[in-house]
Amino acid sequence: MYRKEIRVLDCTIRDGGLVNDHQFDLEFVRDVYKAVAASGADYIELGYKNSPKLLSPEQYGPWKFCDDALLEQVVEGVETDSKISVMADIGRVDMDTVRPASESPIDMIRVASYVKDIDKAITMTNVFDDMGYETCINIMAISRDQGPELEEALHQIEEESKAQVVYIVDSFGSLYQETTEHLVKMFGNILKTKEVGIHAHNNQQLAFSNTIESIIHGANYLDATVYGIGRAAGNCTLELLIGFLKNPKYDIRPILKLISDRFIDLRKELEWGYIIPYAIAGIMNEHPREAMALRDSDKKDEFLEFYDNIAGTSV
Repeated sequence: MYRKEIRVLDCTIRDGGLVNDHQFDLEFVRDVYKAVAASGADYIELGYKNSPKLLSPEQYGPWKFCDDALLEQVVEGVETDSKISVMADIGRVDMDTVRPASESPIDMIRVASYVKDIDKAITMTNVFDDMGYETCINIMAISRDQGPELEEALHQIEEESKAQVVYIVDSFGSLYQETTEHLVKMFGNILKTKEVGIHAHNNQQLAFSNTIESIIHGANYLDATVYGIGRAAGNCTLELLIGFLKNPKYDIRPILKLISDRFIDLRKELEWGYIIPYAIAGIMNEHPREAMALRDSDKKDEFLEFYDNIAGTSV
């Protein structure tokens, strides 16, 4: 449970923002930032570094774009060793507007990529690295890409990318412990000069256990969110992860207070976490978009009909 190389990355605002189109107000984000920083998390991810020219500011809140001036308001006056992370989507970033790390409150930029776009991810991470940022490549929907293409992508990352960390992202919450073990070992065997990370979704209530499995087999970068908030079924819970690590560097107490003060009421307004349609999507290794649509419909609790539609077993 204790390994000095382990780093905890909180992505409450970034992944949690997928629940409400990143419409959190500044006061809420400040409260999350202060509590997570007090907990000792190594990185705090505050949103996406996407361009408002390429995505609608009318639809999405400010954390979809993470303007440096806004982030400076979040971190102002908070004394902490926690670093700021943002995520970059391929094809949604205006690279000309990204300032060098020396002029930005951002410390790390993580590039989200599918296996088919690894060339683009490598190019982006190398540019960000040259600008002075810590960098990661997050390989999304990995439960759909475990064949030779993934191995080729990993070799290419090892040979060509300056990224310091490469993440296994269980986008659909479909992985079990055996597959998680296999993937972490594969990544570790190929990526000799990089750390391995895990970002687990909770469709089958396995996000926490798969994160533990990743730790056992050598993953050192661990994603989590407060109260498990995140798209659809959400993520590995930060409070459980901190409790498991048993590292005096991390303190669960600020997170428990934050949940009491902010997340109990928020959970009454926004829906996330283990719910049957998301479980079905995870079992079937499907993107949760159809399950999310079901939950927004007048058939939100018609679980068997949804299962039959997904499984193709309607009678």
